[in-house]
Amino acid sequence: MKHFFRCPGAWLAVLLLGAVPVQAQVLSSPLGTPSPSKSSPAASPAAAAVPHGQGAGVHSPLSPFAPLPQRTDVVAWSQLTSVTTRVEDRRMVPVYPKAVTALHQKTIRVQGFMMPLQVGEQQRHFLLSSVPLTCSFCIPGGPESMVEVHTKEPVKYSLGAVVVEGQFHVLQNDPYGLYYRITDGVGVK
Repeated sequence: MKHFFRCPGAWLAVLLLGAVPVQAQVLSSPLGTPSPSKSSPAASPAAAAVPHGQGAGVHSPLSPFAPLPQRTDVVAWSQLTSVTTRVEDRRMVPVYPKAVTALHQKTIRVQGFMMPLQVGEQQRHFLLSSVPLTCSFCIPGGPESMVEVHTKEPVKYSLGAVVVEGQFHVLQNDPYGLYYRITDGVGVK
């Protein structure tokens, strides 16, 4: 149980379920406390102490899963994670570079690690992440490091890297806080 609370996203899930013991008030991240971003005007010492998902995520050298192999037929995560944010009407909104907005409604391929949103070996709706999950409650990076995927045909769940091709959408005001979505996706070898 002690290791469970070192996971940045685990505390939120437990709080929502109402099962946090009183002595579990202090949380720590195995990656340390993130430093405030220069692009964040609201960065303060109190805000820096709160764990949050930002950036591409970190693929731990201790991970049992191999990093993403280099491929020339996919959009690089370095391009997708180049998005910045700004405060607008008391909300954080994404600011996409021109290279990213140019991908809107184009058919592209993205490679990543599956985060299933359904039960079962065959998945039609899942998140694709730039780095593998370290636990079932942890978000591996910020919204710029994930793509929501809806496929035509089911894709077999895999712990290793998968490639999906489909129509790419750059989301401007998604109610779930997502930045990217692929529709009509298909699994690619």
